[in-house]
Amino acid sequence: MLKAMHADDETHGLDRVDVFDLRGVRCPLNWARAKVRLESVEPGCGLELRIDDPKGARDIPRAAEAEGFDVLRVVALPDEWAILLAR
Repeated sequence: MLKAMHADDETHGLDRVDVFDLRGVRCPLNWARAKVRLESVEPGCGLELRIDDPKGARDIPRAAEAEGFDVLRVVALPDEWAILLAR
């Protein structure tokens, strides 16, 4: 599922943030899908990943930084994580 949010304090000043629901998708497939989606993110925009895999919560931010993406936020929510990435 993909939905859009508009810029506010929670989006770190990004023009647009899309939310990509990867709950139920395990690592490393969740990172592979996120990486494909990140390639289409416009500069100045972000992608918030919603995941429920603890390994992904640990590994996705590291992998994103290694690929040159900015990790703006990692938030632990009840039973899931929200990871905000930008180009």
